[in-house]
Amino acid sequence: MYAKAFFEEMDFDAVTIAPYMGADSVTPFLEYKDKWAIVLALTSNASAYQFQNAQKDGKPLYQAVMEEMMEISTPDNMMFVVGATKADKLEELRSFCPDNFFLVPGVGAQGGSAEEVIAHGSNDHGGLLINSSRGILFADSTEDFAAVAAKVAAQTANL
Repeated sequence: MYAKAFFEEMDFDAVTIAPYMGADSVTPFLEYKDKWAIVLALTSNASAYQFQNAQKDGKPLYQAVMEEMMEISTPDNMMFVVGATKADKLEELRSFCPDNFFLVPGVGAQGGSAEEVIAHGSNDHGGLLINSSRGILFADSTEDFAAVAAKVAAQTANL
């Protein structure tokens, strides 16, 4: 019903999903053509390590999650959230997840570098959807907010 609500009733193009209830909670989102399930994998928030780096069968949980999710999906209907502050892990992730897009939040205010993300996480098709929210939204608190935000957005887009 969540997939139907988001993809049919609200006509979203993509939904971010926590995969920790298992495949049966994700597969309904994969049944929609030209829609994306964006699965949390290796996020940039400070306490993410508490769970995402835990070991499962000798590998970090984020890797186990990504591998399980790739078994039930295709690169055309699933991407993974990988925080920009984890740019040093992107090459490792690409070694077992070469074709999926990565949604990469955390450029700007969280300290992530778009240059590092591109250098370590690109694949043959680009494969990255880099996001900077707070760095743009909170670029200025004066009456010049719109102009400053536009300038920062343009600078970020031209990296």
